[in-house]
Amino acid sequence: MNLFKAIGLKLISALLFAAMSALVRQLGDVAPVGQMVFFRSAFAILPVVVIYALRGELMTAVRTNRPLGQLGRGSLSVAGMFTNFSALTRLPLADATAISFASPLITVALAALILKEKIRVYRWTAVLVGFAGVVVMLIPHLDVTHYAAIGAATATVGAGLALISAFCNAGTVIQTRRLTQSETTSSIVFYFSLICAIAGAATLPFAWHTPTAPELAKLIMLGLLGGLAHIFLTESYRHASASLIAPFDYSSMLWALLLGWWLFGELPAPLVYVGATIVAGAGLYVIYRERQLGLQRPREAEGPPQAG
Repeated sequence: MNLFKAIGLKLISALLFAAMSALVRQLGDVAPVGQMVFFRSAFAILPVVVIYALRGELMTAVRTNRPLGQLGRGSLSVAGMFTNFSALTRLPLADATAISFASPLITVALAALILKEKIRVYRWTAVLVGFAGVVVMLIPHLDVTHYAAIGAATATVGAGLALISAFCNAGTVIQTRRLTQSETTSSIVFYFSLICAIAGAATLPFAWHTPTAPELAKLIMLGLLGGLAHIFLTESYRHASASLIAPFDYSSMLWALLLGWWLFGELPAPLVYVGATIVAGAGLYVIYRERQLGLQRPREAEGPPQAG
């Protein structure tokens, strides 16, 4: 285990994802969402293929024993990406990022309902507190005066889409847990990008914007940043357990604040800060409990000490 390397890779991944979201925010005024989904997914395949080819793992990325499972996960990812990109075109960058923090809490609830995981009262309490934080974050988006510049209706729709995206991403995590029992990480990443690219391509005949040279470069960067972010994310989990590095997901809020202020002059409403803090605190507690239970399970599996 190399904790410092894992944390470094995780932080780079969070920065790349935040930069990708900023590009979506920039392109949202001109490019249809489906077109952005296509470029983000199609060009993400390139770095994935190159990296796995250099490792000699390309065949493991293409091979799958559960095509229907990959399709199910890919469909959830498609819904999550479309709603996330749609939210980013309607909301300030930091606001959309903050609402996405609800995803780990939703994952806990879905794990209990779908995977039948035993969730104790402490984690259920954290989930309920976290959802209260989400409600606090949503309040400003119903305020006509605060979001008069972008339209209250637009902000409300954007907040709803961001919340739907969080549910879709939680569902993706649940399906990923199922797939990892038989599928390689490389195949999951590859088919995620492929299915999303196909879904984005299907929208092109109905909504296409002919990009200028700078816009085309940004569209291509969407995919390259997304693909590299996924690679760095995957690599981070090679060097440390998920429970140790998952808290650094919340660094994406810092990047979103900085990029939103620098590129768009956006600062969230005070209630968004309050709600994001509540949700992040609840999420961190869930991660802490997951780690404690993860350490406890091997001890339980060993059974009581035996007399020599």
